[in-house]
Amino acid sequence: MSAPATPRTRVLSQARFELGTLLGNGEQLLVSLILPLGALVGLAYTTVPALGDGRRIDVAVPGVLALCIISAAFTAQAIATGFDRRYAVLRLLGTTPLGRDGLLWGKALATLGVEILQWVVIGGVGLALGWQPHLPGLPIALVFLVAGTWAFVALALLLAGLLRAEGVLAIANLVWVLLLVLGGVIVPRIAMPGAVATVAGLLPSAALADGLRAALGGGAWDGAALLVLLVWGAIATAVAARTFRWSD
Repeated sequence: MSAPATPRTRVLSQARFELGTLLGNGEQLLVSLILPLGALVGLAYTTVPALGDGRRIDVAVPGVLALCIISAAFTAQAIATGFDRRYAVLRLLGTTPLGRDGLLWGKALATLGVEILQWVVIGGVGLALGWQPHLPGLPIALVFLVAGTWAFVALALLLAGLLRAEGVLAIANLVWVLLLVLGGVIVPRIAMPGAVATVAGLLPSAALADGLRAALGGGAWDGAALLVLLVWGAIATAVAARTFRWSD
């Protein structure tokens, strides 16, 4: 008789399943990879919108990398979790040896897997278009990758645990568009009107993009941006833990 799988093996198996599900869903793949890739190419070959100082491609790529994290960790994860809850997948998996904690860890690892793929593709295209990242800032960028993933996965679970699947689908896509346009992601805050820039500075989207631009553009830490991400992650995690419903 074979020994039962260890918790680590169960989590990794669930992560592989979740990763396959995310990559196999055409709508989520569109939001997570195709649209960010289109945004990068569009920014590289146009002069609108204005992106402020610096080489346009060097400003654009970190913003698109931030958009990738938002797409995978928030939009795709919120939609997937919302429909999993609707069809009782979450409730059933929560009663298996995997457990609820294992399920959440599996989702988190799958999200990181999608983000690594996104960064490889977007980074490769960016390099082909002339992007010149500051390589010593890569470890800092990875810190923002993890912090941003935490904050946006927590926000995704908060949304998916409160609303019905159709509502999650509509709101997650609407929030994605709003953050893209007004969240300091593609257009840096320094290139936005004063009042809009001030509000955007309080959002996790702008904090993530600002941190990545500082890291990959000059190898610098943006401590204020990291603090904003951590505060959003902590608050969203605490609220989601109290309000999340595992079934409709």
